[in-house]
Amino acid sequence: MVNETLPQGASPQRTRQAWSVLIVSTLAFTVCFMVWMMFGVIGIPIKKMLNLNATEFGLLTAMPVLTGSLVRVPLGIWTDKYGGRIVMACVMAITVPAIWLMTYATEYWHFLVIGLFVGLAGGSFSVGTPYVARWFPKNRQGMAMGVYGAGNSGAAVNKFVAPVLLVAFGWAMVPQVYAAIMLGTLVLFWLFSHSDPSHLVPSNVKFTDQLKALKDPKVLKYCQYYSIVFGGYVALSLWMVQYYVGEYGLDIRVAALLAACFSLPGGVLRAIGGVLSDKYGAHKVTWWVMWVSWICLFLLSYPQTDFTVTTVDGPRSFHIGLNVYAFTALMGILGVAWAFGKASVFKYISDDYPGNIGTISGIVGLAGGMGGFILPIMFGALMDWTGVRSSAFMLMYGVVWVSLIWMYWTEVRRTEVMGSNAAASPLA
Repeated sequence: MVNETLPQGASPQRTRQAWSVLIVSTLAFTVCFMVWMMFGVIGIPIKKMLNLNATEFGLLTAMPVLTGSLVRVPLGIWTDKYGGRIVMACVMAITVPAIWLMTYATEYWHFLVIGLFVGLAGGSFSVGTPYVARWFPKNRQGMAMGVYGAGNSGAAVNKFVAPVLLVAFGWAMVPQVYAAIMLGTLVLFWLFSHSDPSHLVPSNVKFTDQLKALKDPKVLKYCQYYSIVFGGYVALSLWMVQYYVGEYGLDIRVAALLAACFSLPGGVLRAIGGVLSDKYGAHKVTWWVMWVSWICLFLLSYPQTDFTVTTVDGPRSFHIGLNVYAFTALMGILGVAWAFGKASVFKYISDDYPGNIGTISGIVGLAGGMGGFILPIMFGALMDWTGVRSSAFMLMYGVVWVSLIWMYWTEVRRTEVMGSNAAASPLA
């Protein structure tokens, strides 16, 4: 059986190994996420160079997300079987040449194909999550997975680094620098990470046995939650720079800085979400995350509107719409909420599936990643169809409604009914 917790009174060496694994794995995931979100910035000059429409731009930014999502299930299973250290190192090593080749792409299909290989970096999430969790006791696993998940802040790092390189040297310099950073991080990860054979799933466990989790309705529900708190986060991290440029006419560097006000808290504060989930429970944190998301997305959905009203003094014109400051503030709140939500969903998983974290996190991560793949394409298609940029938020507002309704009937309502039955029972 998998050793799910550290023993009480763990040795100082064991404790040091656990924290070393957590720190270096979080660094590796941050760099992987930075690479994964690369098109969110360099895609803008590429769009102009290739004369792409909004749908084609959405597909361009989403291609790395596709492979990063599809590989999450097998990577999670291989992590359970072979260990997180070797699987993470292999993932990082494979992406280095693909990142470098991006410099030589000239046609649209070149970027799409190379983007598929670069996207393997996104699969690192389902490797590191079970890898770091098993180094910590059950009551600290939410914290450990939250700290690791803070590597999502790589999306914000990308928005700080890529615009500077882009303006100074051109977009082609960005993948060259990122390839060097990935290679250096791979060396650091291998030097300071550790392996523990007791964390491996027994070799007699079959692939098909692990995939039986797909029949569990709870897993499907967690997939739905994660499709918004992570899938929405990925989609908006890719979409926001060009949204600021198009909606408010900002310079790409200013647009990237403001977009980081969403990406940075959406990544860094995930660790706090893990601590809150350990303390208050996954359900309570996720419930409030969904309501905050619902309110923010409702306000963000309203398009810039001018209308004229006939008054007793004659026609009067009014304008309704978010200015750049109000928009950025709402995006920041949304980023904080989703940071907590990403941690709380994985607290559900560590509570319900302690011996199968790798497989379940891979399945749920796949659902979240597919949300991050599909949403940018739908954002572009909706904008081409309606001409309204805020239609992206209208779409996600509907997704949050689905999560709230599902959560109410399967968790909130069920708890209320069970409480009523217990109160009515003479044995209660």
